Amino acid sequence: MRSIWNGAISFGLVSIPIKLVNATESRSVSFRQIHAADGGRIRYRKVCELDGEEVSQAEIGKAYEESDGTMIPITDEDLAALPLPTAKTIEIVAFVPAGEIDPLQMDAAYYLSASGAPAAKPYTLLREALKRSDKVAVAKYALRGRERLGMLRVVDDVIAMHGLLWPDEIRAPEGVAPETPVSVRDAELDLADALMATLGEVDITTLHDDYREAVEQMIAAKAEGGAAVAPPEPEAAGGGQVIDLMAALESSVRAAKEARGEGGGVAGVTELAPRKTSSRTPKETGARKSTSKTAAKKAAPARKSTSKTAGAGSGAAGGKAAAKKSTAKTTAKTTAKTTAKKTAAKKTTASTKKATPRKRSA
Repeated sequence: MRSIWNGAISFGLVSIPIKLVNATESRSVSFRQIHAADGGRIRYRKVCELDGEEVSQAEIGKAYEESDGTMIPITDEDLAALPLPTAKTIEIVAFVPAGEIDPLQMDAAYYLSASGAPAAKPYTLLREALKRSDKVAVAKYALRGRERLGMLRVVDDVIAMHGLLWPDEIRAPEGVAPETPVSVRDAELDLADALMATLGEVDITTLHDDYREAVEQMIAAKAEGGAAVAPPEPEAAGGGQVIDLMAALESSVRAAKEARGEGGGVAGVTELAPRKTSSRTPKETGARKSTSKTAAKKAAPARKSTSKTAGAGSGAAGGKAAAKKSTAKTTAKTTAKTTAKKTAAKKTTASTKKATPRKRSA
């Protein structure tokens, strides 16, 4: 791979000569602009505004334009003379956990290659130190006329560098989130969890650009015979704004399961761990209360008294004790009533005997 920049990594007092190599490449299909009437190529020519003549690349320089339109020429020598320590050096300024780097800052990626045999030892030292620390290096470097921020990490046995945007280049997400307050039900979250679990994980190396393949096939077909590609069939009605979110989630879970060769039902939703909610719903509680009342009505009067007394106690032991007390009280009252009746009967008999006059003999 061709290097695009030569310099060194500054690691404290250690200097590691390196070469910078692009780690990514674009595979998108590029098009040329043509004149639609005759197919002629449309080209851009660099023309000087003052004399109207076309200028070659060797004759083109740089300049800074002020607000009034004045051009201030800037040469490569002017930039090279700047007191910038990162002009030819990737200067490591800190080592931080990878989680502290915001993915929004990620920019272009590069591989850092050791330049020459003397660079092999310090290069390997930095690589192994990054591996063992489980951290990434934050560095500053200059490329294409400006100073940049970078992050160094280990990829296989190579040190890779990701260009980072400066923190003040990241926009705040103001006015992006929905302004209307929306509440999400637990049932909807459960279905969303089920959909995520059904889709599962993927080996990212198996993903590819379907659009690019379709474009290449279309170009090949037109190159062979100029045949037009049939437009795709229109999608079934119902696209656009989702009205019934629950139905859309259930359909998504069903479709994902069918794509994975599983059943088409949505029964997998019940396999999720239940959320922390009350163990009894109001309906369940009411049902139990009504069952308890019905059973109480069907029970004998003595059992009613026992059930009520048992309900006042706390727990089964308290209920049994209360039932025994109630039974004992009832027995005592019955015994007292019986004794009182017998005593009253004896008194009545005695008074009757006293009231009856004795017969005198003739």
